[in-house]
Amino acid sequence: MPEVTVRTVRTVVVDDPGPLLELLPAERPLAWMRDGEGLVGWGEAARLELSGADPFGEATAWWAALVAGADVQDDVRLPGTGLVAFGSFAFDRGTSVLVVPEVVVGRHGTTCWVTTVDDAVAPLGPREPVRPPHRFDLVDRTAEQFTAAVADAVGRIRSGEVAKVVLAREVEARLDAPLDPRWPLQRLAGDYTGCWTFSVDRMIGATPEMLVRLRDGQVSSRVLAGTLRRSGDANRDERMTTAFGRSIKDLEEHGYGVRSVVEALARHCVDVDVPSSPFVLDLPNVLHLATDVTGTVADGSSSLDLLASLHPSAAVCGAPTATARRVIREIEGLDRGRYAGPVGWLDSRGDGEWGIALRCAELDADDGSRLRLFAGCGIVEGSRPADELAESNAKLLAMRSALSPG
Repeated sequence: MPEVTVRTVRTVVVDDPGPLLELLPAERPLAWMRDGEGLVGWGEAARLELSGADPFGEATAWWAALVAGADVQDDVRLPGTGLVAFGSFAFDRGTSVLVVPEVVVGRHGTTCWVTTVDDAVAPLGPREPVRPPHRFDLVDRTAEQFTAAVADAVGRIRSGEVAKVVLAREVEARLDAPLDPRWPLQRLAGDYTGCWTFSVDRMIGATPEMLVRLRDGQVSSRVLAGTLRRSGDANRDERMTTAFGRSIKDLEEHGYGVRSVVEALARHCVDVDVPSSPFVLDLPNVLHLATDVTGTVADGSSSLDLLASLHPSAAVCGAPTATARRVIREIEGLDRGRYAGPVGWLDSRGDGEWGIALRCAELDADDGSRLRLFAGCGIVEGSRPADELAESNAKLLAMRSALSPG
């Protein structure tokens, strides 16, 4: 385990500093925002990178040691105050990361605060102007590979090998200059106010799916599975929405996701509550079937402990999980990295908010003018390759629009 450094952490209430995303520097910004509330951070007081078979267990041990050795002076005591780490975990194989910022600025309701580690300076005035991209090109080498994988998955489902498989594709964006990550962050936060906009270690996006939120023993998880592309015609979309809620294919796909989350939470919780039917989540580019599952933690689990049980859910992997993960490795043909893995934050109490890294892009570690954009689709017996390709294109629209200079 990496050496743990003891830090003094101070949290104090401050006057409203304005839009939090405007406080961020262009270099390695950290963010978790929804509808104007959340956390932003910068600097690195501590960092953990993980690539082993048990990233959540290793992260839990490292975080417990760091919390035990820290002198935390928290006069605010709200979710996200005191010692905080932002995190981004690999979907399957790959490197996961936790970052403890030197400075965190947060907003919850009408209360704003600043957390500093040691003697870090927390400038709350305007930063250097955000640089919009001049232009970008998309390089798509995966459309044919993706549709072939969908057809393969449907064949395996019909043979009884697996019930559902979630397949991903990637598109590369090439810019004419290194990206200022604050540009897509601000665009995403403005366009997708109902999603959680995030930036953690080169992963940028706006996820509609909350894998787990834990606050004072109360846990919730928003499950999304089943997608309808918008037509651009409001009247037609309204009619399609009514039919969408009764779609056998989409309800089947959604049911797998809900069951996997309920089964995982039931190992830790009492009073797990599941609504009788999903609702339709209305986003600018697509509609989703959604279910909010809630419960009360009975075994003292932290948000990291819950992640270990919840990830990967059927919404991003498939069912049965082990079989679906094997099929993904065999036919998907790409390295997801941290796409579709948990992304979010936790505090010293073990509470936190962790979404699934969807509607996102990963900045190249060596070339800031290149990004990988990701989208995924749940494949069930009734899936058709051309329809799934069109759905993935609709999901890619969020990041494509965020990179647009206009």
